[in-house]
Amino acid sequence: MRILYVLLTFLVAPLVMLVEAWKALVNPDYRGRLHQRLGLVRRSGPSRPLWIHAVSVGEVQAAAALVRKLQARYPQLPIVISTVTPTGAARVRALFQETVTHAYLPYDLPGSVARFLDRIQPRVTIIVETEIWPTLYHALGRRGIPLVMASARVSARSVDRYRRMASLFRQTMAHGVFIGAQTPADAERFVAIGAATERVHVTGNIKFDMEIPAASIAKGQTFRRVHAADRPVWIAGSTHEGEEDPVLAAHDEVLGQFPRALLIIAPRHPQRFEAVRALLRSRGVRFAQHSKGEIPGADDSVFLLDTLGELQIFYAAADVAFVAGSLVPVGGHSLLEPALLGLPILSGPHTQNAQDIADLLAQSGALRIVRSRDELAQRVREDFADAAAASALGARGQATVAQSRGAVDRIMALVAPLIDATLP
Repeated sequence: MRILYVLLTFLVAPLVMLVEAWKALVNPDYRGRLHQRLGLVRRSGPSRPLWIHAVSVGEVQAAAALVRKLQARYPQLPIVISTVTPTGAARVRALFQETVTHAYLPYDLPGSVARFLDRIQPRVTIIVETEIWPTLYHALGRRGIPLVMASARVSARSVDRYRRMASLFRQTMAHGVFIGAQTPADAERFVAIGAATERVHVTGNIKFDMEIPAASIAKGQTFRRVHAADRPVWIAGSTHEGEEDPVLAAHDEVLGQFPRALLIIAPRHPQRFEAVRALLRSRGVRFAQHSKGEIPGADDSVFLLDTLGELQIFYAAADVAFVAGSLVPVGGHSLLEPALLGLPILSGPHTQNAQDIADLLAQSGALRIVRSRDELAQRVREDFADAAAASALGARGQATVAQSRGAVDRIMALVAPLIDATLP
């Protein structure tokens, strides 16, 4: 089965590379990436690094607390963090500057994987959440490089898909893979698709151990105090195509009751910044652009956050958070930043990217689901009108997150013996 998988990846690879080349033509963030995905990354120095893979922004953010624990415990060991997306790469740079090395994950082709591992020479590999790459896992096993899947999950729907390729995944999981599953149900599903029972542990969801830097909170609070101290503020974070229009329509309704209200709108992808600017102009909205160093004046009802890596700062400046990617079927984005900051949280119905977190916050009352612009406007107006009730909702979210922390320590207990075994 593994041979068939490798043949299929060779057949698909040219199409994937064409897509990569097309993305590079239309989006500068994708340029200079293809050679790394073919395994041609910068060689590591004589100290074999720890390699952490986090596919995109959410996973990078989730891994931050683990990275810092590793840096504190093993300051002598370099760390390589790989991602798949350019936005993930940007988040790595924003969080860690020069203290880690970034690389793009190689394609799951034998040559690409071999070149990557020859150059990186990792002593231990940690993959955040669940990305199962049979060729990569096989290569790590043959080289005797321990692999830990941290905060791993498998949905009930995915189990059925994996079972149809049972022999492939049994082979993949047989190469000494250690699994830190998010829940007991996830642990059972990993065993069902071929993981060794003795190597599967329940460690919890690493995302709950997320920390927002104090400097980011201070910047947000300063922005609010200096530029919007006497204005009610809400934020629409990580919006996608099809969401800005209902968000702006909701804001029009909010302005009817709170004429000084300010909306901070943060599109998810930089290639859409210009489209959102054009939408604001077409609607006749007065707005300020963060990328130009502008600040919202008294006549500006919208502040466009058209930069990367600063969403946490502006969550800290808001009274209410709407987490986007959820009014359209994208699956939603991280609910944890606004929860950590004690904000009342709104989301559309599409929260499947982190359904467990959404369900937990909804059960506590911290998260409310809205299905239309009118519902969104109504909830924002309610929170603005009753600050004490809104604050109580936010406090529930903070308490829910606090009760769910601890995964990083449990993962460290799993990882540390593997690292220690590689040291002199």
